[in-house]
Amino acid sequence: METNEKDSAKGKLQRTTVTYFVRLLRETGFPKLVLGTAVVLSIASSLIGLVVPLITGDLIDNFSKDTLNRNSILLLAVIFVVEAITGGLSYYMLAFVGNRVVNKMRKRLWDKVLSLPVPFFDRYRSADTMSRVTNDTNEIKTLITDHLIAFSSNVLTVVGAVAILFYIDWQMTLVILLAVPLGFGILMPIGGKMYKISISMHEQLAKLASLLTQVIGEIRLVKASNAETKEQSGGYEKMDSLFRFGMKEAKINAVLMPLMSMVMVALLVVIIGYGGVRVSSGALSAGELVSFILLLFQIMWPFSQFATFYSQLQKVMGVTERLRLILEYGAEPARTGVPAPKEQRDLSFRDVTFAYADNEPVLRDVSFTVPANQITALVGPSGSGKTTVFSLLERFYEPGGGLIAYGEESIRAYDLDSWRGKIGYVSQESTLMTGTIRENIMYACGADVTEEEMIEAGKQAYAHEFIKALPKGYDTEVGERGIQLSGGQRQRVAIARALLRKPDLLILDEATASLDSDSEHEVQKALNHLMNDRTTIVIAHRLSTVVEADRIIVLEHGRVTGIGKHEQLLQTHPSYIEWARKQFQAGSSSEEV
Repeated sequence: METNEKDSAKGKLQRTTVTYFVRLLRETGFPKLVLGTAVVLSIASSLIGLVVPLITGDLIDNFSKDTLNRNSILLLAVIFVVEAITGGLSYYMLAFVGNRVVNKMRKRLWDKVLSLPVPFFDRYRSADTMSRVTNDTNEIKTLITDHLIAFSSNVLTVVGAVAILFYIDWQMTLVILLAVPLGFGILMPIGGKMYKISISMHEQLAKLASLLTQVIGEIRLVKASNAETKEQSGGYEKMDSLFRFGMKEAKINAVLMPLMSMVMVALLVVIIGYGGVRVSSGALSAGELVSFILLLFQIMWPFSQFATFYSQLQKVMGVTERLRLILEYGAEPARTGVPAPKEQRDLSFRDVTFAYADNEPVLRDVSFTVPANQITALVGPSGSGKTTVFSLLERFYEPGGGLIAYGEESIRAYDLDSWRGKIGYVSQESTLMTGTIRENIMYACGADVTEEEMIEAGKQAYAHEFIKALPKGYDTEVGERGIQLSGGQRQRVAIARALLRKPDLLILDEATASLDSDSEHEVQKALNHLMNDRTTIVIAHRLSTVVEADRIIVLEHGRVTGIGKHEQLLQTHPSYIEWARKQFQAGSSSEEV
């Protein structure tokens, strides 16, 4: 009973997957004219191929030096050439269709990936997502280009060949048809196993890609930690797992292909033997037997292709489920709501609660106000929820309870693109994209920014002088994640990028914490330009950087435990007093609070 239920559920899942795959192809859109032409040429090639055995048989029955029909030989040569041309054109057009469809599908997936909310990327590894966009779609291209239409023309070839075989000798044709149920009996159970292996194999491939991306991206950490052996072992483990699944697939094909070939060869032997008897009895001519055998070969090739097509189809059903996860995942509501107001307003958290996981709240009934055009600092121990506040402001996540308001309106009421356009963010380790300094400064502003505006932003960020001193100036490549620049240089490029964005709300994640004294001085001057006439929220790891803030908010264990200026908190807040005593008396400038 339980087995029947599992088989039923499995069959339902596969039917649903097939339906979704067909819908996915339909929504992606085929170049219909090219596809139609390719189908016509493929059908023509198949039909022309069926004529060859008949002409060959006729030549054999009438073959002698005196009766040699040169026209028939010429016709046969022309047929071969036409068949080759139609087959070649058909394949090229199908390759165009396959590549075009997959290209559009990848663009659709890329659009969806860019619109996915941050929680999706928290849950799924980036390399796994990349694998779905690249490797998985390639399986679909293979199916369309090499198998899908070929399968249809092969079906036509088989049907046409069988019809002609019945016309030549119906008794021998019945013998051939006995092999059909045997072939399907071999294919069906193997296909189910191939489906499972395909899903597992692509999951392992994604895990390997994820590991490679992580290790190569952090290769300096790997080498500095002497972790090459550890990462080598982890890579070997995933490669061996992928190898095992590859061998499982090879084992199935090693059984499937010889079985199908054995059935076909046995069938050919039977037909030749039985056909020889029929020729001896005069029921069949030698030419008709040759035509029959050639047509049998016309059937055998498509049947071997049916096995390959079925195997590839099961692979595609596996990857379709993986693509479906991305395509059906809820996207961010980027263009819904009213435009964010241009004027600056107070920002307030009202009884905000948030948890990344169930029953593990990070913020608990947090309430505070950030006055417009003032500097507000967030201080507290690690894990108190400071960075989470920033993530909620950027609307990377939605609060589990409470309200974040801009003025009197919830920030959820605003168009997401418009709201994020009001925010400038500079982190402790400002991320730069691979490319030039120019591209990084202009990254958040588009192509409507002039050269003069970009240079002015560089000057205000105190970055212009060091950039001009570089051999290629603003066209200098920064390397992966800005590795070609120093920490202070990266920070100033990031500040120039934020300045060019002209944000109303500025978020600073202690942008000078990891810099030396000289770099910190330059970056602090750039930040002063950036904070001028803006609402600024600063995460403070060092109290010395926020003593001049207009308001300091103390977060502890996800709750607000104090609000005030530096002098007020030194008089009233025990934890703040203890942090100040440790930092200022010890002269520490690096201890996180």
